[in-house]
Amino acid sequence: MNMKSVRDQFPILSVPENEKRLIYLDNAATSFKPLSVLKAVDDYYRMDNANPHRGVYTLGVRSTDIHENARLTAARFVNASPEEIIFTQNATEALNLVAYSYGMEFLKEGDEILISVAEHHSNLVPWQRVAKHTGSRLVYLYPEPDGGITEEELDQKINPRTRLIAIAHVSNVLGTEAPVKSIVERARLHGAAVVLDCAQSVSHMPVDVKALDVDFAAFSGHKMYAPMGIGVLYGKKELLDKMPPFLSGGDMIASVHEQTSAYAEVPRRFEAGTRNVGGEAGLAAAIEYINSIGWETIRTHEHALMDQALKGLNALPYITVYGSTNSSDRHGVISFNVNGVHPHDTATILDSEGIAVRAGHHCAQPLMEYLGIGSCVRASVAIYNTEEDISVFLNSLGQVRRWMGYGA
Repeated sequence: MNMKSVRDQFPILSVPENEKRLIYLDNAATSFKPLSVLKAVDDYYRMDNANPHRGVYTLGVRSTDIHENARLTAARFVNASPEEIIFTQNATEALNLVAYSYGMEFLKEGDEILISVAEHHSNLVPWQRVAKHTGSRLVYLYPEPDGGITEEELDQKINPRTRLIAIAHVSNVLGTEAPVKSIVERARLHGAAVVLDCAQSVSHMPVDVKALDVDFAAFSGHKMYAPMGIGVLYGKKELLDKMPPFLSGGDMIASVHEQTSAYAEVPRRFEAGTRNVGGEAGLAAAIEYINSIGWETIRTHEHALMDQALKGLNALPYITVYGSTNSSDRHGVISFNVNGVHPHDTATILDSEGIAVRAGHHCAQPLMEYLGIGSCVRASVAIYNTEEDISVFLNSLGQVRRWMGYGA
């Protein structure tokens, strides 16, 4: 892979950070956008801007075609049928849609909802609300020190009372992949639905919802080189057909009368209001960009960066890494702390060197409590990061120590 050619596709990488070469290692929060995505969004608003499904005039038809073609592209990306793809604002809205339209509707007192303690708040707080509203009980899976969930833990927690399991495909803190196959096999024994949060996986690995056999899957565009404000929910059609709307209003109805309304068929039943067609065009372009590079190239490149970073961090005696120290167990994310230094101080000092990392609880406070820490630093990679980025990052950690008075 020609790294100069790849990096030239991302204009923001040429913008200095604190008068230094920008080294962006916060891709788990949001990724940069290539020229093809920026062009797709710009072209839509310059030449095709109209409400989809609302006008029979030519411009409206073009906008509708872009909207539905983006749905088809997203469906192919995760091996789903187009009618099983619902456009949302982001993964958070997609997960809330499942929580309200499925969880609130079909769970009852005594049922159990199983999630991991490592979940992002977007896949945790909605289930807390469902449990409180329905009288169901929230049960947690707890990972091993390497971030993995054991078969024994699954056997202990999945039982006939389990009605729904919601879990991240890849942890946004530990970078580890959930044992989805084992979870689904056990869920099927008890008739439980499985909800997969793919926000941290879709930019690092192929996601095949049919092969995984999950009931729902959610992801955001902005973490996979697409614009902010566009996300996707996949749901098995037989389940979506049974679910009431999440939001009500225009474009999700078949007919409206003074006292009654009839809802549209899925997926439009769950797409109330004017859609973010510009964002959908950008999402389709981002998927095409990923496909143009290829998963083998992406995974090989990112694995090499993760291996370099983990080996470098493990060699520093003043660094504590959370989760597995084996790069083969991780997908794009490493969380750590510089011993004796607050994560915010670490991130601020690295920023002075032009290095952008995330510091805080990463919307995973229960995991922080489980790890016995308040917060940590997270470095996360993407296709445009380089070996030089990682080398500068590792060397700058010594600067953090010096700034905080620890010497070299």
